[in-house]
Amino acid sequence: MIGWLDCAAGASGDMLLGAVVDAGVPLATLQAAVDAVGVEQITLTAEEVTRHGLGAVLVHVDAPHTTVTRTWPNIRDLLERAALDERVRARALDVFSRLAAAEARAHRIAAEQVHFHEVGALDAIADVVGVCAGLHALGVTGFTAGQVTLGNGMARTEHGAIPIPAPAVLELLSEVDAPVWSGPAPYEMCTPTGAALLASHVSGWGSMPAMTVRRVGAGAGRRDIEQLPNLIRLVLGEPVGAESTGTAVVLEANVDDLDPRIWPAVLARLLESGAADAWLTPILMKKGRPAHTLHALCGQADVPAVRAAIFAETSTIGLRQMTIGKYALDRETATVEVDGHSVRVKLARLDGSIVNVSVEYDDVVAAADALGRPVKLVLASAAAAAQATEFGR
Repeated sequence: MIGWLDCAAGASGDMLLGAVVDAGVPLATLQAAVDAVGVEQITLTAEEVTRHGLGAVLVHVDAPHTTVTRTWPNIRDLLERAALDERVRARALDVFSRLAAAEARAHRIAAEQVHFHEVGALDAIADVVGVCAGLHALGVTGFTAGQVTLGNGMARTEHGAIPIPAPAVLELLSEVDAPVWSGPAPYEMCTPTGAALLASHVSGWGSMPAMTVRRVGAGAGRRDIEQLPNLIRLVLGEPVGAESTGTAVVLEANVDDLDPRIWPAVLARLLESGAADAWLTPILMKKGRPAHTLHALCGQADVPAVRAAIFAETSTIGLRQMTIGKYALDRETATVEVDGHSVRVKLARLDGSIVNVSVEYDDVVAAADALGRPVKLVLASAAAAAQATEFGR
């Protein structure tokens, strides 16, 4: 499933919370993720509202007043210790890392010295963690978005009056080449939190891609303004066509100082973190040192978690990141029987015709153990059974 965000009215954390709830994610899923951070009690509630006659969900974040001023290291420590899904944790860390870097450039200070103020308040922590958990729960492989409306005018903050769009918003969206405009409304339409969430999740910008629409979620902003419907739309669907084309990300690192016995566990960990594939290439480095290049293929949405896993599980201190074109055949799963044991087979289609049939190896091993036979014999039997069926012809 892919997702497209209609940002004609900008983006904010609470708008995105409403969109994922309206798209079908239970509010309890978001609440559980927010609770896991372990800060003061924050309560999320959802309300059905209309904006220019269009129905949407408005999520309220009820947080107590706090005198705690949290820096980027404080928030990073909270997220690293929280009982969150690893992919949600990595994504939330990526969002706040982008926010810290953007605020640091805007105020000409080091990122570690950034006091988030509004961005670091409890409601923003809830926005970031809740949206990351909600988008992960939708199981979307990649997000694109349309032109982002930023607003215009002035806003009052703890730093004083600042122009709209806020400097941090421009920093965040310029880094990812997002198309933007001020729009017709004299308000802040895109917040720093919303911009950081877009920058972290969106891999491409433009009109809605060709898709078969499955669900639409609308998240409302707090204001019901005159100039346009103040809501963001999240459109979810399947790519159109028998074959899927798109982009993916390859992460690579050259490693020459890791115990080779660890590599199988590293590859398994990357797959658990969201990589679609992970593999090694033997190489020869300078001064004749034998080494390996670690490769991980993943969707844009899984990059933060896979990148974090590479740094955590290997000895590398740097990696390369490349966006590549991807062409994949449509595939489906069927089963065959080998002496009463089910074995899954994967079918790949080109222009509607099956061109490849592959047997699920783990199922073959399980069947071989149960039957007390060599794996090679069960594998051959499963392959023959697949070829003998109508889908193997």
